[in-house]
Amino acid sequence: MLKAWMWGIMVAVVVLGTACNEDLKDPDKDKKYSGPLIENNNVITLFSDSAKLVIKLQAPVQQEFENGDGVFPKGLFVEFYEKPGPVSSTLKANYGKQQRDKDLYLVRGNVVVENLTKKEKLETEELYWNKRKAEIYTDKFVKITTAEEVLMGQGLRANQDFSQYRILKPTGIINLKEE
Repeated sequence: MLKAWMWGIMVAVVVLGTACNEDLKDPDKDKKYSGPLIENNNVITLFSDSAKLVIKLQAPVQQEFENGDGVFPKGLFVEFYEKPGPVSSTLKANYGKQQRDKDLYLVRGNVVVENLTKKEKLETEELYWNKRKAEIYTDKFVKITTAEEVLMGQGLRANQDFSQYRILKPTGIINLKEE
């Protein structure tokens, strides 16, 4: 009788031990969630300098990730203000991504930057905006429309309000003035 009792305990220990091993998993081998931790809708972010509004960023959706980076999957619209004063230029795109540690934004898809003061427009498919350095740049094709001409080329460096710019490799100029 004692042997049967011990045999029963041993079988129970083996069964329970095996069942427990199947439930335990190495947490380092589990696939970790890499998606957004926060999703905000109808976002308006204001940036100021000495209590004066200098930048207003609007987006229908902003997703924030564990490392602090953000994504604007449905696009964004940015207004740059003169100090102090009205909106001097705007930037809009279909998609945006922010690297928070570098204050760097990558925007893509129908990117349009307009200098409202000079009435000039930049169009490209991809653009970087370095908020810390207050500059925009791209190595992609650009088209700039002014009151008198259309400038085209590959690559651009400009200040963020698009009041000064340089096309890296100009490819053409179309004169819009009637002579």
